Amino acid sequence: MSEKLLLCSEEDIASVNIRDALTSSVKWEDDGNFLFYDDMMMMSIPGIHIRAENIDKIAEQKGSDAKEMIFLSRHKAASAIPTLTVHPIGNYHKAEFGGLSETLVKASPAVMTGLLRSLTAMDTAHYQVSFEVTHHGPFVSIPATFIEIGSDETQWGNKEAAKMLAAAILDHEENGYVKAIGIGGGHYAPRFTEVVSSYKINFGHMIPEYAFKDSDDDDLIRMITDAASATDTRSVYIHKRSMKGETARRVMNTVLSCGLEPISSSDLEPINGI
Repeated sequence: MSEKLLLCSEEDIASVNIRDALTSSVKWEDDGNFLFYDDMMMMSIPGIHIRAENIDKIAEQKGSDAKEMIFLSRHKAASAIPTLTVHPIGNYHKAEFGGLSETLVKASPAVMTGLLRSLTAMDTAHYQVSFEVTHHGPFVSIPATFIEIGSDETQWGNKEAAKMLAAAILDHEENGYVKAIGIGGGHYAPRFTEVVSSYKINFGHMIPEYAFKDSDDDDLIRMITDAASATDTRSVYIHKRSMKGETARRVMNTVLSCGLEPISSSDLEPINGI
C-alpha cells in the first residue's frame, strides 16, 4: 500500500530534476504506470501540474491507492531570490492558476511541515527555506502539498537544489503535533516558518493578510472556516504583529465567532523541551 503519490510534470524542469534525484538516490520499482519506493508511488504527466485537475482520480484509475499527494515543482517570483518552499493548495478567491474558485484542497500538515523542517536542518547554501501560503491549483480530492525550487529559470534547473528536495522527501519525519491554520503576514509566511522550527506545531492552510484585507465579514468567515475544515483542526495561530491593531482584533473576534480556538507560541510545547 502506498500512502503518498508524488507527481512529476515533464513540462517543468525543476519537477523532472527532483524526480531524477529521487530515482538516483534509491531504487524504485516500475510497474509501467508508477514508480514505487517504501510508502511512495510516483507518476509523471506531460502537462503542467497546476492545471492537472483531479489528477488523483486519474491516478486511481491506473491503480493508485495513495492517501495524499506531493507535487514536485518550480516556484516563480519576481524577486528571483533562490528559494525552497512548501505550501498547501487551493484558492481563497478566483482560480487564476488552476483549481476551483473559493475552494481549498485538504492540507497535509504533518507532511508539509515535516518537509520544511527537513529542509531547514540542511545546509541549503544560498537558498532561503520557507512556507508559502495557500495558493493555486490543481484541485484534487486527497490532501496535497507542493514542494518547490525557486524563484526563476536560473534556479529551476539547479540539480543540487533538486537533490535537497529529494532528500527531504525521502527522509522527513511526520510528527503528531498540534495542527493549526495560520492567519496574517505575507506570502512567504515568515512567522509560521519560524514557529515550526521551535515549537511542536504543524501548519496546514495559511491565510495572508492580502487575502482578506478587502473582504467583508462573511467572506472572512468563509475563508477561516474553510481553512480550518480543510486542515481538520480548530486551532488558529494569528500573526498579530503583522497587522494593525484594528485588523488583529477583527480577525480574533471572527475566529472566536466561528467557534475556533486561537493559540499562540506560549500555548505550544517547545521542540527542544526547554
